[in-house]
Amino acid sequence: MSIDMHCHLDLYPEPIKVAAECKARGTYVLSVTTTPKAWDGTCKLAEGSQRIRTALGLHPQLAHQRSNELELFDALLPGAKYVGEIGLDGGKDFKEHWEVQLMVFRHILSSVNRAGGRIVSIHSRASAEAILDELESIDSIPILHWFTGTKTQLKRAIDLGCWFSVGPAMLNTKNGAELALNIPKDRLLTETDGPFARHRREPLQPWDSEIAVNQLADLWNCPVSDTTHILKNNFRSLLIS
Repeated sequence: MSIDMHCHLDLYPEPIKVAAECKARGTYVLSVTTTPKAWDGTCKLAEGSQRIRTALGLHPQLAHQRSNELELFDALLPGAKYVGEIGLDGGKDFKEHWEVQLMVFRHILSSVNRAGGRIVSIHSRASAEAILDELESIDSIPILHWFTGTKTQLKRAIDLGCWFSVGPAMLNTKNGAELALNIPKDRLLTETDGPFARHRREPLQPWDSEIAVNQLADLWNCPVSDTTHILKNNFRSLLIS
């Protein structure tokens, strides 16, 4: 049973084929969206599978172009059990749009709070401290996807009750592996961030989250079977929390 808690299913070159393969393999997928307008089409990819779930998102890198879709986000939210990809991006190509990013992120968190909370997949590149500031008073379950903050920020995130999704591309880096070692084992989930993230120069497919299982087993010096058991239990705990 492979589990991909952050994947852009709709953005593969042939998303229908990838979705069909996920169904055939029994892969659990949290299919995140980058804009509210992508919601309907992405939901169609999950039809016929109880193991593919769609998350309603507005990506921070698109916030300055798509902030006018916040009204649509709010209209769709009652039908969305999961929210993502949302967050902030302080990278050099997007920092100039910081204020609109922050406005969008705060609006979404407020809407989600009013709706009773959700499982939320969050982008925090070069913005961990600001993300954690905003998460201080939310009722949702935050999953920090591909976390790249400092160890001090990681501890703060853990204290705030955050979960973390890690994938092969993150674990292939020295910093990513070190951060993963400092995350409590019972707060870890696997992801791919496909098709954008790559492993050995190839775009990651949702079922390639199994690569991360093997990487974590090596990091933990733990049998793959025990690592798989831990990660499955984490997944189940998240869904019933």
